[in-house]
Amino acid sequence: MQRPEHIGSYYATSAHRAPARPSLEGAVECDVCVVGAGIAGCSSALHLAQAGLSVVLLEQHRVAWGASGRSGGQALFGIASGQGKLERLIGAADARAVWDVSVEALDLVRDLIRRYTIDCDWAPGYLYTAVRERHVRELHAELAELRERLGYGSVRYVPREELRSLLATERYLGALYDSNSAHLHPLNYTLGLARAAEQHGVRIFEATRATAFSPAGSRVRVQTPGGEVRARFLVLCGNVYLGDTAPALAAKIMAVATYIVATEPLGRERAQQLISNNAAVSDMNWVLDYFRRSADHRLLFGGRVNYSGLKSFDAPGATRARMLRVFPQLQDVRIDYAWGGHVDITLNRAPHFGRLAPNVYFLQGFSGHGIALTGIAGKLVAQAVSGTAARFDVFARIPHGSFPGGAALRRPALVLAMLWYRLRDLL
Repeated sequence: MQRPEHIGSYYATSAHRAPARPSLEGAVECDVCVVGAGIAGCSSALHLAQAGLSVVLLEQHRVAWGASGRSGGQALFGIASGQGKLERLIGAADARAVWDVSVEALDLVRDLIRRYTIDCDWAPGYLYTAVRERHVRELHAELAELRERLGYGSVRYVPREELRSLLATERYLGALYDSNSAHLHPLNYTLGLARAAEQHGVRIFEATRATAFSPAGSRVRVQTPGGEVRARFLVLCGNVYLGDTAPALAAKIMAVATYIVATEPLGRERAQQLISNNAAVSDMNWVLDYFRRSADHRLLFGGRVNYSGLKSFDAPGATRARMLRVFPQLQDVRIDYAWGGHVDITLNRAPHFGRLAPNVYFLQGFSGHGIALTGIAGKLVAQAVSGTAARFDVFARIPHGSFPGGAALRRPALVLAMLWYRLRDLL
């Protein structure tokens, strides 16, 4: 069988060398089988092994082949749904507990990078930018909530005049700046987590899809094309790529295609002129733009989304056009890389954690906030497996509906909803 490789991207080209792990042949036994070697899976495996459990990690392609190795690389506070919606879903006390976990998630990323010497271009700072006047009002309201209700002191408002000294664009009217959030090279970060997990004894098998699983009493059997894993616990971290392996989970998330381009190297001076404080940036639109500088002085720009599932439009061209709307001075700049991938979103944009059986756990639905939250999710599920489930269960109490319309109609229904949000972005 031909060994799968990472898709062509700036990240794949600039990634550190990683070993090719074997595929699983025959039967193996362990305490915990983890499916999916993205950040969530690698973090789960690492924290489970740190707790003294034997762990097998299965990956259909290569470590970090999916969203963890292709994303915008922005490690952000909070969750995509926002605190207000979360409070309506689970109450103020549980929503505050989720908030605290999201802030701890950023500390965990820094700690893992430091502890395991993960070279992944960590750069602090994040700008959340207003495109419309109503966004400015929303930013002031969010700032008050962050400081006064949540006690989050690392964020401040940046008025338009100051923002223009940070970003070489006329597009934005103001921003929130958070010194606690950051950006990084997501593929190198995930590869570093996998290496750390192996240092603690985790066995990783690549080119090995988990095709089915069957809980039976205190054990669970996980089938693969070449063998099986027999474990006491199973942790599913495959997100949109699980598919028929866990159809009950597939109904709760939607795969949304997003795209990124990377320019040619701009040189230190020109790159610094674009984003003088080297922050990660995203705007407040529903169909948002996000961008940042790379360590070798490129601009990485993403955000063009495709909810329809069709491949007929020019994603690199559309993403470049969005980049030029923000930075028209890059008209002469060559695009060296263009790639895409799937983000898993839930209906309420909150993360989806839970159990399919007493010994079968899952983590999914990070809705674009995966860099930090996936890592802490792995720590929470390891605590739950080890017998301390209180924080995991807070997330498990968040209610999640299935996408409407079943397999045939769920995507057209989502397309109609997204058209409404896109029209709202234009108002």
